[in-house]
Amino acid sequence: MLGVMYNAITRSQIFVLDQDEALDYYTNILGLEVADDLDLGFMRWLTVRVPGDPGREILLELVGGPAMDVGTAEAARDLLTKGAMGGWLCLSTDDAQKTFDELSGRGVDITDGPAQKPYGIDFGIRDPFGNAIRIGELFDNPKGSINGPGV
Repeated sequence: MLGVMYNAITRSQIFVLDQDEALDYYTNILGLEVADDLDLGFMRWLTVRVPGDPGREILLELVGGPAMDVGTAEAARDLLTKGAMGGWLCLSTDDAQKTFDELSGRGVDITDGPAQKPYGIDFGIRDPFGNAIRIGELFDNPKGSINGPGV
């Protein structure tokens, strides 16, 4: 066992092609709130979160520098728009059908409708950049495992 003890996952990251468009989509369409919007000089640090959950943030990182050279950024943009970058989010809700109906009415790109799964009811959407998002109404599970309590 490692000697390191973690107590939370506080930030995750997905790539976007336009941070202003991402900000509009994630706040005005999906209903998340801005956690940070900072100019760090070398990049814009833009994070969003579920309202009322200050412990978890999603960095909406612009494809490109400082992390990528020009050629890598071009390839990453192409892969992102094809949905092949591997970035995805999973959000939970108390009512999957109601959330699906509301988001459908807002014109969100639906990849599959609500369906019962072993862990709950969920559906898929795609953000304007190609990132996959699952939204689910999860069954009561004290351990947080999709395999059931205690697994």
